[in-house]
Amino acid sequence: MKTVIFAGGKGSRLIEETRVRPKPLVEVANRPILWHIMQHYSTHGHHEFVLALGYMGDMIKKYVSDLCQYGGNLRVDFENRELFGEPEGELPDPAPVPPWTIDMIDTGVDTMTGGRLARLEPYLGGETFMLTYGDGVSNVDINELIAFHKSHGKLATMTMVRPLTTFGHLSVREDGLVLGFEEKPETAVDWINGGFFVLEPEVFEAIADVNGDEIMWEEGPLPKLMELGELMAYRHQGFWYCMDHLADKRRLEEMWKNGNRPWATWEDQSGSGNGTSGLRGDSNRAGIGRGGHPGDWVRYKSL
Repeated sequence: MKTVIFAGGKGSRLIEETRVRPKPLVEVANRPILWHIMQHYSTHGHHEFVLALGYMGDMIKKYVSDLCQYGGNLRVDFENRELFGEPEGELPDPAPVPPWTIDMIDTGVDTMTGGRLARLEPYLGGETFMLTYGDGVSNVDINELIAFHKSHGKLATMTMVRPLTTFGHLSVREDGLVLGFEEKPETAVDWINGGFFVLEPEVFEAIADVNGDEIMWEEGPLPKLMELGELMAYRHQGFWYCMDHLADKRRLEEMWKNGNRPWATWEDQSGSGNGTSGLRGDSNRAGIGRGGHPGDWVRYKSL
C-alpha cells in the first residue's frame, strides 16, 4: 500500500530552520524528520511512498538520491578506484535504509494540501492508500490502523490522538481563590486530528467539488467526507508529536538524547511506548486540521 506524505509546505512557523531547507528535512538526531516518518511506516512493512513536493522540493530530491547512493557505511578503495557498500567486519548501520520506492512529485510551491493530494491521484494506481503529514511522528500501529479502516467500509479513516499539555494547571475555587498548582502535568486534552490517514481511491471523486489548489485538506475535503458519513476516526492512545515550532524540534532532540523516543519503532518494533507531545490545541477557522496560531488556518480541532 502506498503512503502519501505532504512534503511541500513552507514551514513558516519553523522559520529558523526553513529559511535554508524544507521542513521535512529539518533534522532530529541528525536525521530529517521525513526519514523518521518513513522508517516508522517501513517498520510495519510499507515501503512505497509518494512525496508531494513544493517548497525547496529539489533539496528533498537530492537528499533521497544521496541517501539511496550513500546511505549506510561506505568503503572507498582509492588505489583500485572502487566503491564498496559495506566494509567487511564492520558493524551495520543501526537503522539501515529499507527497500523504499519513492515517487517525488512536484505539486507546486503555493499549492495547498487539498490541491497537492488531488495532483497525486495518477500516481496512486486506483488503490487504497495512506496519507500523513511531513512533520508528525508517532508510534501508531499502522497495520492495526489499516485493519480498522477495512473493518468499517467507509472511504476515509483519520487517526485521532490526545496530545498532552506541558502548561501548569491551576485549581481555583468558584470565588477565584487559588487552591493549588500542578507544574507541567502530563494530562491529556481533547481528541484531535493526528493525521495518519487511510483512504480509498473513491475519495477523489467524493471531494472533487470542494477541493482545489487553494483548498486545505482539512478545510474542504475532510468536512465534506464527514458530511457524507464517510469519515471514521481511529483512536490512538500512544505517542504523537508534531514538530511545528523550533521548541518542538528541541524537545524531540532532548527526548532522543535521553533515550525516550517512542516514535523510533524501528528500534523497538513493539511500538508500545507512550510519551508526551507538549502541544496545545487552538482553533480559529472551521476545519479539521493542523496549523498555527489564532489568525492562521486551523491547527487543531477537537473531535
